[in-house]
Amino acid sequence: MSSEHDIRPFRIEIPQHQIDDLNARLANVLWPDELPGVGWVYGMPVAYLQALAQYWRTRYDWRANEQRLNEIPQFVTEIDGQTVHFLHVRSPEPDALPLVLSHGWPASFVEFLEVIGPLTDPRAHGGDRADAFHVVIPSLPGFAFSGPTTKVGDGSTERYAEVVAALMARLGYDRYGAQGGDAGYFVSTELGRIATEHLVGIHVNGPITIPSFGGDERSRDGDRAAGASGSLWDTAESEYSAQDQARLEAMIGPDSYTRYGYAMVQSGRPQTLAIGMHDSPVGLLSWIVDMFQRWTNPAKELPEDAVDLDALLTNVSIYWFTKTFASSIRLYRESNSWGVDSRNSGVPTGAAIFPGDNSIRKLAEQAHTIVRWTEYDRGGHFAAMEAPDLLAADVREFFRSLR
Repeated sequence: MSSEHDIRPFRIEIPQHQIDDLNARLANVLWPDELPGVGWVYGMPVAYLQALAQYWRTRYDWRANEQRLNEIPQFVTEIDGQTVHFLHVRSPEPDALPLVLSHGWPASFVEFLEVIGPLTDPRAHGGDRADAFHVVIPSLPGFAFSGPTTKVGDGSTERYAEVVAALMARLGYDRYGAQGGDAGYFVSTELGRIATEHLVGIHVNGPITIPSFGGDERSRDGDRAAGASGSLWDTAESEYSAQDQARLEAMIGPDSYTRYGYAMVQSGRPQTLAIGMHDSPVGLLSWIVDMFQRWTNPAKELPEDAVDLDALLTNVSIYWFTKTFASSIRLYRESNSWGVDSRNSGVPTGAAIFPGDNSIRKLAEQAHTIVRWTEYDRGGHFAAMEAPDLLAADVREFFRSLR
């Protein structure tokens, strides 16, 4: 008889009828018109998306990618009624440090595929065996094969952290590190607050440093709309470097509504958006790939210039086959971490900053015990996909003195 504490091996086996249905839908898209010469300014260019959808239907091989994923040890368990799918790759080095990697949105466990080898078996990748990790990569509740969340609040990053802490305890890991970016940043830093005695260190890429606004709500709105006046910007001119002022401008300046408009939709009316995404694979493809175009290295013109195209389509395919877009975006409505002053856990924290990240050290140090801050000129927001070598090396170096 199984119990809720059972950990069971898992294999991905998408039924063929789902693949056939996907291809049929991709072959019968009703395309919109578009204005000439606007490029990405209005969003996803139709001609580009048409070519991408054709590639997904005729050249991308789900079965080959499914087989590759199944070569990685995968498991499922149940925590407080929620299915939790995870990858668990133990290092050949018996004294390796356990490390939990938490993905962001619109990513999945696929985000970390290229760093598994360098982190678990550094000797095989030109590194030192002393830097090895036992790696755990959960599909956060509401994502991928963890399936949808079923209760209000279970889609928050705070709840994700509770589930991850419970998973690590179930695996028998009493002392471990945490790493993550995007939503995974909130999960990893929350782990530091709720499982402080178990965390040896926290490593984040692109820490989300949201400034607080001075004055009342009306002045806050004015600052956001004007982008150049009000108490925040007066402070910025006197206390922040030119580089940090530019990062503030990107976060809260007049163009921020274009940059972060998707988050406003997903936090305000997530279910309305999800209806279209669950009915149209090309709509889902457009929405997710537009995020990758917006958030990958700004020096790269197209998403596939920054990340491997098949890896990107594997990520989108998982959202489609598991029907988890709706539950994945609930974190935008249900999380309470965004722009909130959080307690400093005191856990040593390292940060890796990549092109396109708007992280500000002064703000990060107000919320975390920053002991390492490294800025890179290659990679981007999806660091594990864009610059896995740099991220893996930074993680190794950060934890070296904490083992």
